[in-house]
Amino acid sequence: MVWMIIAGPAVVVVAAFVTLYLAITVPDPVLPTEALNPRNAMENKSKLEAAMTPAIQARNHASTGVVPSPQK
Repeated sequence: MVWMIIAGPAVVVVAAFVTLYLAITVPDPVLPTEALNPRNAMENKSKLEAAMTPAIQARNHASTGVVPSPQK
């Protein structure tokens, strides 16, 4: 029964070391500075909306069952 009391914290310590290993070996990529510029965000908004159109149509189709008419 004592092993159950010791196993819980031991698993947490092992998980912490695994998390530390992953954090050190797989760093997050650095974002380019133009991604943080608000002017670029405004310019790219139309591109984002165009890119998201199929996803939005699919979401609307899934929730309503109405097939969207193709835009020309």
